[in-house]
Amino acid sequence: MASLVRHVTIDCSDPYTLATFWASVLDAKVSDEDRPGDDEALVETPGAGLLFVQVPEGKSVKNRVHLDVQPQDRTRDEEVERLLALGATLVGDHRNADGTGWVTLADPEGNEFCVERANSERPQ
Repeated sequence: MASLVRHVTIDCSDPYTLATFWASVLDAKVSDEDRPGDDEALVETPGAGLLFVQVPEGKSVKNRVHLDVQPQDRTRDEEVERLLALGATLVGDHRNADGTGWVTLADPEGNEFCVERANSERPQ
């Protein structure tokens, strides 16, 4: 059998705080084993979890790998507003007049991610 992705690991300065942000984004939970101040924190999701690991250096360049999220019960635009209210920041708006495109946001530590259209917004 081939390997499976167990975790997507994200370097950061405050694992628990960043994990809490992403748990809210994904309507998931931070592992019961993790606490504020820990050097790792896991967001448990179906499939691969997100593992946040403390590193001493700050983020200095664009991510080489990033997450694309797709809202399940709201529109892309509604999701962008929800994520901005959670603490994300706008990096780039790539929405088009015809409804296509995406929005690039950054989490509280500057890691970029994209918000795509919901399935309900895509041609059937």
